[in-house]
Amino acid sequence: MTVAEVRRSDLSAFLRTRRERITPEMVELAPGPRRRTPGLRREEVAQLAGVGVTWYTWLEQGRPINASAQVLDAIARTLRLDSAERQHLYRLAGHAETPVDVDTGQVTPEMRQILDRLGDMPSAVTNSRCDLLAWNGAYAAVFPELVALPEAERNSLWHTCLNPAPSTMLLDRDHELARAVAVFRGAYSRHSDDPCWQDFVRRLSSESAEFARLWARQDVADPGPREKAFKHVSQGVLRFSTTSLTAVAEIRLIVYTPTDEATRTAMGKLLGAAR
Repeated sequence: MTVAEVRRSDLSAFLRTRRERITPEMVELAPGPRRRTPGLRREEVAQLAGVGVTWYTWLEQGRPINASAQVLDAIARTLRLDSAERQHLYRLAGHAETPVDVDTGQVTPEMRQILDRLGDMPSAVTNSRCDLLAWNGAYAAVFPELVALPEAERNSLWHTCLNPAPSTMLLDRDHELARAVAVFRGAYSRHSDDPCWQDFVRRLSSESAEFARLWARQDVADPGPREKAFKHVSQGVLRFSTTSLTAVAEIRLIVYTPTDEATRTAMGKLLGAAR
């Protein structure tokens, strides 16, 4: 498939899944009898967005047609897309900003110095594909299996999907993994013409049925602060607030800040054992 065909295919799947989650009642339409599919019908989306039924059908079928920003706005409002989903829609329809060159893997000495000064706060530098580029001692103490992987395999999304029993296990894993995949899709839409990204998705979908199922949902989200809890094999429950800071383009500094005294004490023990 060409790059344009891939984007149209992704746009088709995205629109269909967003349409299927909107019920007639949510947009003040009568449910009507004998609905064969979940959510709204295509003609109902077209009516609410003020576009032609045939035109919208072609758009959702992935045909090579142009959609103006104004029309995409109307469709986004009808489908109740949030900001991340709206930007994803624009990118798939060819209305995104020009992608920047990112993910060089370059970690500057200043970034490493910051990592080292964060003490008992596990911290890492990653790119938008979830590749782990650099980390501090606290991060290595909490996620030893991930940092021990060969450089080419050091990817947090891949590790979460395929390592069934890490020494530090993510609690509420189903919810957090679903969100991680949604954030990854937002980044993927900026790189969908990159063979490396395409190959990553193909390989992970093949290896992980769980990822394939979540990927098929077409969910998209923006990165942001989170409250995460982990169960460590020797230290019990560790609780952190996570902060994601942009360093260069899509290179990000991720900081895990302990949120309770038990976690701070556990981090002290882990770091002491690592020395």
